[in-house]
Amino acid sequence: MFIGHFGVGFAAKKAAPRISLGMLFLAAQFLDLLWPTLLLFGVEHVAITPDSGRAIPLNFTDYPISHSLLMVIVWSLIIGSLYWLLRKNTKGAVVVGICVLSHWILDLIVHYPDLPLTPWNSPLLGFALWSSPLATAFVEGLIFLSGIALYVHTTRAKNRAGNFGLWLLCGFLILSHIANILGPPPPSVTAIAWVSQLQWLFVALAFWVDHNRVAK
Repeated sequence: MFIGHFGVGFAAKKAAPRISLGMLFLAAQFLDLLWPTLLLFGVEHVAITPDSGRAIPLNFTDYPISHSLLMVIVWSLIIGSLYWLLRKNTKGAVVVGICVLSHWILDLIVHYPDLPLTPWNSPLLGFALWSSPLATAFVEGLIFLSGIALYVHTTRAKNRAGNFGLWLLCGFLILSHIANILGPPPPSVTAIAWVSQLQWLFVALAFWVDHNRVAK
């Protein structure tokens, strides 16, 4: 799941028009923004398995801090609370927290059984939609396109940057998604971690795009 998470960020603008799209992207993708940093420090681990026969050449061996359900709930409360402290916007804080939690729910749909419930020994969950690349593409694409439609319905460009920037952002997300699907297996875990850090560029671009748009 990649662009589906960003689709949630787009869609959440409908529920909380005062929140920047950049903040909504950060919340919806927070777990995958945290995960590569934990990889770099050796706190969490992933194995590259190109010959596994799975559609995804990665085996998420352990990521209890970033992707266990218990910790995701904790992260949801922390990020939502931090937003409330900054903005004193209770509804916005709830939306931000739900966006963080939504990441685990969407991952549950597509992942092979590798998502833990707690950071300790626990059952591993996953509905394995990844077993069908076509079904995965359909579900993820539907979420992404629905999110864009809601965002466009909720906002309008106040200048050319607001219009051009939105479609530039969407184009970058789609190209990155296609590269993830069609590209070769990553050469190393370190490469995964550093390339994944580039997702912060989507967050920054979303802040810029939303600054040049206004709620209808």
